[in-house]
Amino acid sequence: MCGRYTNTAGPEELNERFGIAMLGRHGTHRYNIAPTEQVLAIVSPEGEPEARMLRWGLIPSWAKDMKVGYRMINARMESAATSPAYRGLIAHSTHRALQLADGYFEWLAAERRGQPRQPFLFTVDGGTPFAFASLWTCAVIAGRHVQSVTMLTCEAAPNPVAAAIHDRMPVILADAEARAAWLDPSLDARDALSLCGPLPAARLTAAPANPLLNRAGGPEGPELLHPPD
Repeated sequence: MCGRYTNTAGPEELNERFGIAMLGRHGTHRYNIAPTEQVLAIVSPEGEPEARMLRWGLIPSWAKDMKVGYRMINARMESAATSPAYRGLIAHSTHRALQLADGYFEWLAAERRGQPRQPFLFTVDGGTPFAFASLWTCAVIAGRHVQSVTMLTCEAAPNPVAAAIHDRMPVILADAEARAAWLDPSLDARDALSLCGPLPAARLTAAPANPLLNRAGGPEGPELLHPPD
């Protein structure tokens, strides 16, 4: 699964890259984004794309509390069209989202007991901002409206760069055409899923990152992107 990622760019760069006015600095300059945090995404609930902050970890509309959200930070693309939690979302462009990022982390287990796990940072096209293919919805929990999001994942095997670290990887929409299509109301669930799958290995790079990342909600800064000296 993908449980941590980055969105280190500023709002100006993201405005230019995605052609959508961002929410100031909200959700930008992030080096250690973790589940249950508010994350920057593009959604199209009224037919026009707009930026919103969404809670990472889907809270279905039928949920009674927030506990389910942590278990729903990722959704398998293979079952998204049939799962009760996701099939009603992926079928409609109003519930598809572009979760903005410029990297994500996965971990290798330590070779020796007592050593920290080694995080790896995955980037696309040399660090260019991209979007995860995601789903979002709104729930009312204790009288409060909660907008939340989950990212789709796929088998990593066709991408040896990703598969060397983990057997799954997030669905990455690296090109403007794919991102526009993901939010296109003319696409049904089958057509939307045809946009998904592992990114080609030639576009993905993995490099060791700082083990300080082993603590979610910990430090936040560019030093996390590289191993300590």
